[in-house]
This record gives sequence, structure tokens and C-alpha cells, in this order.
Amino acid sequence: MVTHVEIDRVPIAPLGFEVRTWRPRSVEHYSNAEVARQTGEYQSAVAPPIAAWSAHLSGALAAEVADATRFLIEFDFHAVAQLGKQNPALGPMSAILLRTESSSSSQIEQLTASAKQLALAELGEESRANAATVVGNVRAMEAALRLSADLDLVSILAMHRELLTRQPGLEREAGRLRGELVWIGNRDTAGPRGATFIAPQHELVQGALDDLVGFMRRDDLPVLVQIAVAHAQFETIHPFVDGNGRTGRALAQALLRGKGLATHTTVPLSAGLLTGTEQYFDALEQYRRGDAAPIIQRFCQASRYAAVTGRSLVDQLAQQLDASRGRLEGVRPQAAAWRILPVLIQQPVVNTSYLMNSLGLSAMTVGRALDTLVERGVVREGTGAARRRVWRHPGILDVLDTYAAEVRRAPRRR
Repeated sequence: MVTHVEIDRVPIAPLGFEVRTWRPRSVEHYSNAEVARQTGEYQSAVAPPIAAWSAHLSGALAAEVADATRFLIEFDFHAVAQLGKQNPALGPMSAILLRTESSSSSQIEQLTASAKQLALAELGEESRANAATVVGNVRAMEAALRLSADLDLVSILAMHRELLTRQPGLEREAGRLRGELVWIGNRDTAGPRGATFIAPQHELVQGALDDLVGFMRRDDLPVLVQIAVAHAQFETIHPFVDGNGRTGRALAQALLRGKGLATHTTVPLSAGLLTGTEQYFDALEQYRRGDAAPIIQRFCQASRYAAVTGRSLVDQLAQQLDASRGRLEGVRPQAAAWRILPVLIQQPVVNTSYLMNSLGLSAMTVGRALDTLVERGVVREGTGAARRRVWRHPGILDVLDTYAAEVRRAPRRR
């Protein structure tokens, strides 16, 4: 069991509240008793500004932040050292790490998909709604990294747009700040009374996000502290009807990239958060009460876990790539099969169209290359049908699914 190190408080302005009155809409959908129970006053949050906040860390927490930061930097350079900057697999490796991060972030919201289902969804060959939703999270993460150099409200909306565009029933909300009240911890659709957390009124959202952007643009704070507090503030503002948690974790990835802690690869930070979701949510609650220490410490713990397990994941994927190269020994260096190998790291399930579009090869060349890869035991044909044929790399899929299972089984932090 991992022990929790006691740390001093890190003061931050606690939530304010304002009293509003609620009466259920469409009262004909509810019983008279339910309408009566949900009619009356409630308190919605008012997020205090943080743009000028000063972080006062204890020596123990400052040391923990420095240690976790070192882990992140070393992980980033390990991936480059393992493959080499000129290795054509470096880009695909970063892409699969991003997909792994997206999958873990989705699991925090109880959205799961296997590596195969996710790869098939990328090809448009998977009908399960969860897989398509997780692909939306992948696109949000990609947007986060692409826009990391200059984060602003437009960037945040772009991440959210990529996320919800692929979520059935919520497409119209994609990339739009909410125009209604939202709450957490109360399944009653009739109203917010009794909810665990009632987010700020929608008219306060844009101003709070403008303040958050000002905070994220500062360069006088320890980066990991800045990421943890920015994430907690974003979750407190809760600017969207849905997808706040996933967008908030994509925002953390954008800050990791933009602030220079992970410039070559994607750190599977959400995998670390997933090992202690109760502690993660409790830390967000303590942040709202005026103590930033727990969320900072949770991000430190998650960063160390992500760096250590991510390093192992990179090594295992590189080993699969080396083993596949060994199976192609004797195949002429100019053969298209060699060009397909790095692609399989990023996309361990492929079809002919995907490879033609990705590599600019003809259908005949792709067909011959796949035949070679099958004959050499690198990939297996997945359907046996004349149409909609797919080929999978079983070793890479096994590595990814094993990693996801290990994260789920990891000892939960107390």
C-alpha cells in the first residue's frame, strides 16, 4: 500500500456562493412531491480569481514537486533515447502514448474501450459508442498539443469541439460554453437542490475562464503546481454541459507540452490519476474549500506513476518493434513492409485504405506488403472476409491492453 505523506496546507481563496431560487422546468414530468422537494433556494458556486495567486509551498511539498518534475523530464527524454530522434517510429510512439492517455482519461469517466476497439474506431470499423467517444478524447488531446503554444479561450473551445463532436446526442454542444446551470452528485434531473457541487451560473463562466487563461500564461510558478491548480480551477468553473473532466485533462497535457515538461511524447498522466480516483475527486473538493496542497500532491503522485509505467510501456512497444524487424530479416530494404512497421505502433489495426492514405502507396503495393507481413508472422488478418479486411499486430495490442489492465489493478492510494 502506498502511504500518504502529510503536507502543510497551500492556501488559495475558497469558493464563494450565491443564493438562487430553482423551480423545475416541465413540471408535468415529475410528481408533485418531487416538484415541491426541488423548488426553493440553492447555493451555486462563485469561482474566485486566481490569475494573481501566489503559491506558498512547504519544503516537503516543494521537494515533492521538484522530484515529480524530474521524473516527467526524464521520461520524455527516455522515449527519444530509446528510439532516436531520427527514428520513424518516434512520431507513432508519441501518438500511441497520446491514445493511451486519452483512454485512461476516459476511464475516469467510466468510458472504456480495448486497444483493438479503439484502433478499429480510428478506421471507422467499430460501432460501439464508447470507442467512438474515446476517439473524440484522442482528438481533443491532439488539439491540446497542437494549440499548446498559446492557450486561450479559443483553444479550450477547440479541444472541447473535438471531444463532443463524436459523442452521440451532444454534438450541438461541442465547442460551446454552457448556457444553463450544471451540477454534480445529484441524479435528479428536476433540479440542483441536494447536489454535491453546483457549478457557477453560466453568465460567470467566460469571465472565470479569462482569469484562468491569465493564470496559465504566467511563467513564475513551478509548472506542475500551475498545471494542478489550473486543472482544479477549470473543473470548478465547469464551463461545459458535458466533457469537463476530459477537456480539463487535455488542458493539463497542453500545459505539459507548452511549459516544456514533455516536448517529445505524451505522458500518460491520467493513468496516474486513475490509480486513485477517490483521492483525485477529494483533492478537487479540498481545493474548492481553500487548500491547493492535495491536488498538487495528487498531480505529483500521478506524474511519478505515469513516468515510471510509461517508461516501461515505451520499452515494451520498442521491443515489439524490434521483434517485428527481426521477422523481416532478408526482406529487401526498399520493400513497403518496412515502411508499414512504424505505422503499426500508432495504429496496431490497419486496413488497406488506411495504409494507402498514410503512406501514399498503391493498393497493389499495400496488398503485397501485407502479404509479406502475414507470411513473416508480424500481423494477422482479422476478418477473413473479402471486404472490410483488417490486419492487426497482436503483440502491440497485447502490450496496450496489459498496460490498461495493470493501471486498473494498481493499488489504490489511501
